[in-house]
Amino acid sequence: MINYDAEPLLDVQNLKQYFKVSKTFTVKAVDDVSFKIYPGETYGLVGESGSGKSTIGRSVIRLYDPTAGKITFDGMDISGRMSKDTEKRLRQEMQMIFQDPMASLNPRKKIGDIIGEGLDIHHAYSSEKERGDKIKAILEKVGLSPEHATRYPHQFSGGQRQRVGIARALVMDPKMIIADECISALDVSIQAQVVNLMKDIQDETGCAYLFIAHDLSMVKYISDRIGVLHLGHLLETGTTEEIFTKPVHPYTRSLLSAIPAPNPIVEKQRKALTYDYKTSGIDYNQGTSHHVDGTHYVSCTDEEYDKWIKETDKF
Repeated sequence: MINYDAEPLLDVQNLKQYFKVSKTFTVKAVDDVSFKIYPGETYGLVGESGSGKSTIGRSVIRLYDPTAGKITFDGMDISGRMSKDTEKRLRQEMQMIFQDPMASLNPRKKIGDIIGEGLDIHHAYSSEKERGDKIKAILEKVGLSPEHATRYPHQFSGGQRQRVGIARALVMDPKMIIADECISALDVSIQAQVVNLMKDIQDETGCAYLFIAHDLSMVKYISDRIGVLHLGHLLETGTTEEIFTKPVHPYTRSLLSAIPAPNPIVEKQRKALTYDYKTSGIDYNQGTSHHVDGTHYVSCTDEEYDKWIKETDKF
């Protein structure tokens, strides 16, 4: 069980990430997003393509410099300019698994050197034997053979390459891993293997995940809490049960109604709800956070909240 009264491992407050395209136009990729992730928790971030999910992940791990907001990780303020010690701790204790396993692996390096690069940078071993033992142990943990350390990325399948990406993240023994759509490029059967592997590793190591995806069924399976993102705004957040049994925001309801049912009789009767922000009359910039129940919050105006709560019972 996740202790929501404990200190959060990651605390993101009012995060903004803007990209200036020209003198007159700025893309507001992430606009005033706040959420918390607790030790050992999996927080699923869902939304359609272009909603800002990957941008949040890259801002949190500081691949991007945040435009505004505060990010606190394990008691350290990592939102502004960091000291050398803070940056070193961040690079060791927070890791990322990227979406495209082939693009994120150096094709000229052997798998053993790719996985061991973090160990080399942070001098996390006392001898070459210890380095080799760590690489072999992590390869076995992710379901690969120690002999694979001498091969190159192009000699692996997509699922195996993603396991290499997971091994590279795990070898530093991080407290938190950001999984950026790490299963979207894989076959469905391989997706299940990778997600089950991630759950087993979490049970063993106690690390937390920021799980970024647009597959709601997979997010439901792996996540403890879910945040629904649209056009750079976090619209609704709560436990998996709260979001799936009592969705409040119309966008959340439209997302859930689009999930196909495995039963053909139920699927035939399923009605997908439509949602168009331009014609909805909703202004995301006007909304404030409303507490629905437990850890369940929705961002909207008072009038919208009263209206949506009544509609929720009919959903």
